[in-house]
Amino acid sequence: MNLLTQNAKLKKTSEINKLRILNFSLPAYKTITGKTVCPFAKDCIKYCYAQKGNYKYPSVIKGLNNRYELSKTADFVPQMNATIILQRPTHVRIHDSGDFYSIEYLLKWVDIANTNKDVIFYAYTKSIKFFKGVINIPKNLKIIFSEGSKTDDLINARFDRHARIFKTSEELIKAGYIDASNNDLNAIQDNKKVGLVYH
Repeated sequence: MNLLTQNAKLKKTSEINKLRILNFSLPAYKTITGKTVCPFAKDCIKYCYAQKGNYKYPSVIKGLNNRYELSKTADFVPQMNATIILQRPTHVRIHDSGDFYSIEYLLKWVDIANTNKDVIFYAYTKSIKFFKGVINIPKNLKIIFSEGSKTDDLINARFDRHARIFKTSEELIKAGYIDASNNDLNAIQDNKKVGLVYH
């Protein structure tokens, strides 16, 4: 099983920044057996980009579900560490689909980040509750809280790195957000107000 892949946006971002950015994907919202992968999803369910396009191909669905099943096992961390050594990414985006479905699963990524300190890991998440006062996040693990969750009230928009969806780039810029629609690494720059144009 290929644990790390590269979607079109990350390929483009890699070329722009002359870096090697790979991603790890899980099923969007629910697995084929009905297990919830995005426990705090709310508004995003109706417009989730990861429930259409290439994500709907049977082979892709099978691969996403296989990764989910592996992520629940003790083998996940050593297999991911081995994959990182083999594929040598500079950055790993955790979840271009799916989310941190439990604290236990999140702690596996904390372990992976601590083991691979020369790699930058980052993730958009609606599992805000797991991060608020629960664990220490390694410096090389960058988290972006995504609005549209069941717990948006936990986001401090002044201090927390967070993402907001806009209808146009003009609205995004006017609101003082940095546009990460085409360059994914803009999400982890100094400006913690991350904007994405709905597509």
